[in-house]
Amino acid sequence: MVTTTATQSILTSLGAGSGVDTASLVASLVQAQFAAKNASLTKQEDALTAQISSVAKVQSGITSFAAGLKTLVQGGTLVTQPTSSNTSVLTATALPGAKLSGLAASVEVTRLATAQVATSATSFSSRDATVGTGNLTLTLGTATVDSGALTGFTAGTAKPVTIAIDSAHQTLSGIASAINAASAGVTASIVTDANGTARLTLKGATGTNQAFTLSSDTPALSALNVGVGESATTIGSAAGNAQLKLDGVSIERSSNTVSDLVEGVKLELTGTAVGKPVTLGNTKPTAALSQAVTDFVDTYNQLQAVLKTETDSTTGALRNDNNATSLARALRALPLTTLTTGAAAGDPINLASIGVSTNRDGTLSVDSTKLNAALTNTPDAVEALFANGTGATGGGIAAALDAISTAAVDQKVTINGNVEHIGLVGSTALYTAAKTKVTDAEAKVATDTTAYQERLTKQYAASDALVAKYKASQTALTNQIAQWNKTG
Repeated sequence: MVTTTATQSILTSLGAGSGVDTASLVASLVQAQFAAKNASLTKQEDALTAQISSVAKVQSGITSFAAGLKTLVQGGTLVTQPTSSNTSVLTATALPGAKLSGLAASVEVTRLATAQVATSATSFSSRDATVGTGNLTLTLGTATVDSGALTGFTAGTAKPVTIAIDSAHQTLSGIASAINAASAGVTASIVTDANGTARLTLKGATGTNQAFTLSSDTPALSALNVGVGESATTIGSAAGNAQLKLDGVSIERSSNTVSDLVEGVKLELTGTAVGKPVTLGNTKPTAALSQAVTDFVDTYNQLQAVLKTETDSTTGALRNDNNATSLARALRALPLTTLTTGAAAGDPINLASIGVSTNRDGTLSVDSTKLNAALTNTPDAVEALFANGTGATGGGIAAALDAISTAAVDQKVTINGNVEHIGLVGSTALYTAAKTKVTDAEAKVATDTTAYQERLTKQYAASDALVAKYKASQTALTNQIAQWNKTG
């Protein structure tokens, strides 16, 4: 700061002795000395900034495309869905990877699965009322219930769980928390009535084998006992299995969510209809698949437009970037990539076979006539092209695009024992490192410029002072000669 101020002071006074505008001269010399270097560095920095920006644009485009298609495929709207003729009795949804073409079944629900619910007969002043300490033992098994009481119980194979109720959990709410923390298959809650009194309610899981007893080892906790002959609690609901018939065959399940009855279908039992079977069928996603193909082509063309601009051989920021150009080549090959395996002869196996073609400019277009024919004649094969699979080939279009995206964005390879990033991530790292070097070079040029300006300023200041001295001597001699002439 001191040196800079001194230099500026000298610059201000330059020319005072010689009459020459040496300040402008110094500035011009300094600018001329470093102009070419500054221009070169600025050009490099601008180019690298453009390359970093272009890589980010391309990377965002391919990753967004791949992620969006993957989400669409995983969402289930592109696969055949099961249907229920009476959703108030049961609903049906497809399980992952299910092939439901030709699904036809009859399901009659005669009973829903139920859980045992026990509520303490004794009421407490509040949820924070003190009950006592000791141990509660929870046992799972099967039970019979009559008029709100357990009339029989057979313990299951699971080991009983002991729940310690210490002084920190001796209130009604504390006991509920301790039971829930045990995760023993029974949940506890507190019900407060209109009068403000509280009762403990225990609920098990659905299924015949999920009945339970609760016993205490201290009198203080006996008001919560659940068991045969116990009057401390009331059984509001007994544990039982769901009862249903599949195509006339009687079946029981412990839950109202049934995923192992009809292959590829998850059933949610919501009601009963004795003597009124529900028909399961299927509906094909024809419209959704047609729209998916159109949307894929539109998004593909948008990404190709970006790539075309950024890799243009004359003006593209990434014209010499192998990762960007490799991505463009991989995308151009996508319409002919095999997307499914095991297809019947003549069935479509790639996008080209359902009417997606490549135009001369690299964009894609859809032959709607060919697509509609494929959806009508081979709907299952078209659906398979959008399967939720894995791998660059054979796993569906989303998997193929994801493979291209992964390869283009970031692959890790080991070179001489070191893990190196290749792909667009590697390009960004390369351009960023180069830009850092340019920034360092610019900083050095700025330092050199200042030093050069200071050196020239001092040199011209010395010259200016010398000229001023000569001028002073000249003036003195002129005055002396004039004086001689007067006296002569």
